[in-house]
Amino acid sequence: MAENPAAGAATPALSVRRLRKTYDNRVEALKGVSLDVAPGDFFALLGPNGAGKSTLIGIVSSLVNKTDGDVEVFGVDLSRRRDAAMRLIGLVPQELNFNMFEKPRDILVNYAGFYGVPRAEALVRAEEELKRAQLWEKADMMSRTLSGGMKRRLMIARAMMTRPRLLILDEPTAGVDIEIRRGMWKTLKEINAAGTTIILTTHYLEEAESLCRNLAIIDRGRIVEQGPMKALLAKLDVEGFLLDIDGHLPQALPTIEGTTLVAADDHTLDVEMPRAMDLNRVFAALGEAGIRVRSMRTKSNRLEELFVRLTGENAEDSTAQPPPEQVA
Repeated sequence: MAENPAAGAATPALSVRRLRKTYDNRVEALKGVSLDVAPGDFFALLGPNGAGKSTLIGIVSSLVNKTDGDVEVFGVDLSRRRDAAMRLIGLVPQELNFNMFEKPRDILVNYAGFYGVPRAEALVRAEEELKRAQLWEKADMMSRTLSGGMKRRLMIARAMMTRPRLLILDEPTAGVDIEIRRGMWKTLKEINAAGTTIILTTHYLEEAESLCRNLAIIDRGRIVEQGPMKALLAKLDVEGFLLDIDGHLPQALPTIEGTTLVAADDHTLDVEMPRAMDLNRVFAALGEAGIRVRSMRTKSNRLEELFVRLTGENAEDSTAQPPPEQVA
């Protein structure tokens, strides 16, 4: 994905500083979170359940009250100018929250009207967004008749009716199959390419790796890592593969310097090796030992490995993360 030239602009699309949230039951959901999202960016916010993602998104979208800290959207202070900040944001929540007995066209037009968009303009926008979401042929059908993937796309189309400069998506592809998910990826890439900044939370880590240029990983209310996707993935020096073997593996596996070989079962070899190592060297050593590789697949994607390492290593770390301007 090409770098967006707007990403170098001075005013962040989202600026969060020392954000804290303690609920009435004394659970401290956010512990001084700071991050910046550049205008035009496609940004991933990742973390396990209970890490603080939903609380952070809730505060930014004005659905949750903060305990302390500052939030600005394109330089507009959320506390002092809430209405102005909210007009810059489009939110796609994880839950389907539209009237299933309304038609898609009406859902979009009524939503735009709530934000002061004149009906004539809203009708034009509704056609544009329904066509982009590949829902124009369903514009006048009851929304309850739409498939799960169509309902997700309708949520995105509704959020875009106000022409937000910042689009926030909370698990937008949850529960849809891979074909529908990839269709939604295409739509989101088009929205981002047209200039809209996107923040994505997702449990599908391959989704973040495919779509996003920058990310932050949150765990136990703290940012444990943030920065460019490529730079973070480059920190991983080990790759894992599962090799499907013809016949049965021998009881004694060969020794290949720098690698770890484990028999996952009689026909599958689990290999971990440095990323810099030539895979052909491994194949040659296995061939000399009489082990013929039939096929190969990666054991996990690199982002998942990074996520597990960071959240595991930082779970007990009580130090505050550096402010965004100090992250390379």
